[in-house]
Amino acid sequence: MVEAAIVPALTDPMLPELAVPGEDQVEIRGNHDSPKKENLLPPGATKFPEVIETTQLTYYERYRAYQDYILGDTKPSEVKDFIAEYLEKVLEPYGWQALWSNDMFEVLVEVTDVETSSHKAVVKLSEPFLYESETYPLDAEAMESFLEAKKHLVPLQELYVVNDESGEFDQTALAVEHLRFFFLHIWRRWDEDDEDDFDYFVRCCEPRLKLYYDILEDRVPADLVAEYNRLLTQCEETYKEFVKVRENISISDSAAESELNNVSMVEGVKLCEQLEKLKYKLRIMEAPLYRYVLCQDGYGFPAKQAKGLRPSGENVIHVVSNSMTITLLQSLLREKLNPDCVTQEHVLKFHSDPLLAVNACFEGDVVVICPGHYYVNGYFSIADSIRVEGYGLPDDVVLEKEGIRKGQVILENCVFQCDTTGVVLRTTAKLHMKNCDLYGAKGAGLEIYPSSTCELFGNDIHHCKEGIRIKNFMEELYDVPKITMMNNLIHNNEDYGITMAKFAIPLPKKKISSAVATQTSDAEQKQNPQNSIDENNSELNSDSCEMQNVSPLLIECSSNKCEQAVALNPSDAAECDEVITNELISTSATKREQSRSRLNETLDAGMIDMMSQEMFLSIVSNHFKKNGKGSFGIVYS
Repeated sequence: MVEAAIVPALTDPMLPELAVPGEDQVEIRGNHDSPKKENLLPPGATKFPEVIETTQLTYYERYRAYQDYILGDTKPSEVKDFIAEYLEKVLEPYGWQALWSNDMFEVLVEVTDVETSSHKAVVKLSEPFLYESETYPLDAEAMESFLEAKKHLVPLQELYVVNDESGEFDQTALAVEHLRFFFLHIWRRWDEDDEDDFDYFVRCCEPRLKLYYDILEDRVPADLVAEYNRLLTQCEETYKEFVKVRENISISDSAAESELNNVSMVEGVKLCEQLEKLKYKLRIMEAPLYRYVLCQDGYGFPAKQAKGLRPSGENVIHVVSNSMTITLLQSLLREKLNPDCVTQEHVLKFHSDPLLAVNACFEGDVVVICPGHYYVNGYFSIADSIRVEGYGLPDDVVLEKEGIRKGQVILENCVFQCDTTGVVLRTTAKLHMKNCDLYGAKGAGLEIYPSSTCELFGNDIHHCKEGIRIKNFMEELYDVPKITMMNNLIHNNEDYGITMAKFAIPLPKKKISSAVATQTSDAEQKQNPQNSIDENNSELNSDSCEMQNVSPLLIECSSNKCEQAVALNPSDAAECDEVITNELISTSATKREQSRSRLNETLDAGMIDMMSQEMFLSIVSNHFKKNGKGSFGIVYS
């Protein structure tokens, strides 16, 4: 095995030293400087010796250590061996004291030997016996028995090296810190199962290390951090279930056990697919560039807190008008603010900006927007349950700029005269749009992002560049949007009536564990000998849905420069609702089937159909007429 690095002496200037944090700076300590000392226990507890401070290392110190001395260009399967070699070179084999600290207790021990291959140390109790625990009170005799049961072997990660004035064990403390940090914040249990043809440091260690420090220094929005931790926990739980199923699969000739194994294999395939999807999402969030795009797309966007009821208990009607005239006020009082609609307890407040009116609302307030043209500088963030309504004809109330990023919005009987893009339905948002007229957009009249819910009833979308643009990119990160369309008229648009935008980010090919994959293949041949997959066709389909030499950047290319369009229905002859419906549903299912074929070539068509998600919940009585390139098309960006 190739060595990761030759570890120089402590005085080598290229070796990361122990960092001693000052008030506003980090100092590099030489041989004769006093190390930072730390007591891990709160005041009043057992007085342990001070341990060497190693937790205040900077990003660059850890980066250099893992890249130059510990990991090098290791593959995932070589990581633990390389770490063992590093520890063998650096650790003092015996004669140093350490505080053994875990979730149960803290006790002072002395290291008598080190087993670097297992990342463990042989220890004995130090004299005098120093022990601290709130839940496990043990005396020296009981602790000695506990150690004997463990054969005096404890994980190196749980040891904190006690300070020695000579500085002899400083490098040992630093090495143990690198080991502890790696298995706490870098290593994942499933890393060893990954394909073994990539550089582990570049693929996994560097982005996870960067993410850790970005979070530590508040450069990642709290919502995104919470989502990452949620996905990480979910991935760990899924991996445990997958390992359990994989271990339970046995090879047997008996019919009963064979049937049981078939059930386990199907479950294993489902868990493997779910695990791959979660791992892919985590990798996206770990990459700095992709994290930036996720923040722009709504992840981590600061959420507005609900105010609740107004402290005084009163409800307010906010009236928005560019200029309030006597005639307009009399009309409001007669038609909108009469005793049949409001009570005497309501309070009136007047605004000239719709955004300021919405921001001033408490739970139960009403915003009435009078006729006028309003320029909104910002976005609406509505956390409380309020009602916003227009007064006058739809054409008389115009709000120009801004779209809604997340949440739920209901648009009824509205007219949208657009200059750029029309209505944008962001990720995780929900739109109910009914009897609206939308036209004039130089982009899409309606742009639908993944993981959103869109309900369209009786709308007229026309004279835009595209009628509706569905962004079904990054399927492995987002769920498909859920779309319902009924009685809509989509006509006279420059390009397609409906465009499906696909972003060509190749999913890393991953095969299911050999135990699951092999037996799945055998089960398929026994039970469904005629349903075998044509490998040539599968490979052709997989290649057809990816563009070659496309840089995996989450940047949408402009339509006139670098888009490749595939028109499923280029003529206006097949613009009936039934044909459009079949094309949309078929395309959605086909793309997800091709995506899954890259995960595991052993999946049969029935299993893929069972796992697939349908994008279009209902498409009834819609009409597509006189769209420049046809009713429906797919665009690869």
